[in-house]
Amino acid sequence: MSLAMKTTRTVTWKLLGLLLALPLVASAANPAFAGRWRLDPARSSALDGWNTWDLVIGLDGSRVSLLHEMQWRTSKVSAANVVDTAQPTSVKEFFRVEQRHMAVYPERGALTPVQAGWLDQERTLRVEATVPVEISQGPAKMRIYQEWRIGEGDRQLVLIELHHTRSRPLVYVFNKVTEGK
Repeated sequence: MSLAMKTTRTVTWKLLGLLLALPLVASAANPAFAGRWRLDPARSSALDGWNTWDLVIGLDGSRVSLLHEMQWRTSKVSAANVVDTAQPTSVKEFFRVEQRHMAVYPERGALTPVQAGWLDQERTLRVEATVPVEISQGPAKMRIYQEWRIGEGDRQLVLIELHHTRSRPLVYVFNKVTEGK
C-alpha cells in the first residue's frame, strides 16, 4: 500500500471518528440550566389555577429532568418530565402546567412521545411532545412545542410554549434561586 493510500485511510478513520463523536457533543447540556428557578408572575403569562411555580432542572448526561413544583393555597403538586436530548423518549403522564385550569388531563398510564435537543450553542432546550389527553369528548392528542431559553448572565430562564390548540404562545419567565431564598 502506498504512503498516499495509508494517509488517506488514516484521515478517513479520524474523520469518521469525529463524525461519530458529534452526536455526543451535541447532546451535552449547558450547566447553567441546572438548579432551582422561580416564576416571575409579573413578567409571565397568567398562571391560572396556581399561586407559585418553582422549576428544578437536573442534568445527567443527555437527560434533562424538569421538576415542576406547583402550589395553589395549601394544595401542592410535584411532577417531573424527563427528556433525553440524544434520543426520542416516552414520558408517562406528561405534566403540563395548564392542565389543572383547563381540565384537560393526561390519559392515565399513557406514554407521551417526546423529542428534545439543544439549539443556539446549548442555550435553548427544545422539547416537542404529542400528549395523549382526556377531554369531555373522549381521548385526544395535544401537540406541544417548548423552548427553554437561558438569558444573559445565566440568571433568567424563559419558557415559550406553543400548543396546536392555541393561537398564542404561553410565555413564562423564571429567575434563578440562590441558596437561602
